[in-house]
Amino acid sequence: MKRILEKLNRFFYSNLRLAVLDETAGRWVVNPSPEIIPYLKSQNCKGKHILLKPAAHVEPYYMLVDDIGKEVLNRQHLNNRGKWKSGRLIVETSPNNYQVWIHSSRYLSIDEKKFWLKKLNSDPGANPKNRWGRCPGFRNRKIKYKDINGGYPLSKLVWIDWKEKADIPYVSTLPQGGSVSKKNISRTGYDRSNESATDFAYTLALIRCGYSDNQIRIRLLSERNNWDNHVGDNKIMQYLKRTIQKARAIADFS
Repeated sequence: MKRILEKLNRFFYSNLRLAVLDETAGRWVVNPSPEIIPYLKSQNCKGKHILLKPAAHVEPYYMLVDDIGKEVLNRQHLNNRGKWKSGRLIVETSPNNYQVWIHSSRYLSIDEKKFWLKKLNSDPGANPKNRWGRCPGFRNRKIKYKDINGGYPLSKLVWIDWKEKADIPYVSTLPQGGSVSKKNISRTGYDRSNESATDFAYTLALIRCGYSDNQIRIRLLSERNNWDNHVGDNKIMQYLKRTIQKARAIADFS
């Protein structure tokens, strides 16, 4: 289970959130560290559900395809070479029933997620906002899955790809009648072959699209993968503050 937790943390770029769900008492969030594993196993044995999701500030870059079967899974998430598509975390939550987390390379609005989840045959009753999925490595304690021996199926980690992200196509018109904003840009579109130069160009574009400082910080933290030159949270936040300030100074005079 420790190895699974390490993989999950890498997929969510250390923005993993875990929770324990008691169907009568509610849900509480716990720290996703190896030390919590015995507690989670104990709670799972007592009938509780163990859930996961990305932290709120990176949630727009992830969407959960819920409650699909093997045929749909293979048809929609395998490429033409028979390999799993990029940026997927695939969990078999019960026999022939799957959840697929997709890590998008760009920001996705709730309306966009609804559009794509419908296309991907996700459970229509599963709202993508603040959506929790089932954590692999623990039992699915839904009563309907209880077998004749009193056991429950193990949620299994089928595949995980933390190296790549999924390129989600833009949608010109959404079902609700609204259009996708031109503000839906991504860092990959401003690549300057240098991390700092790319950050600066992307920040400048976000400022010109009306993003706030906090929204820009969230995007940079979510979309930049390599922070080797800024080790530690304090150094990263100081770097982001400087970058945004410099970009705003230029935007004000351009």
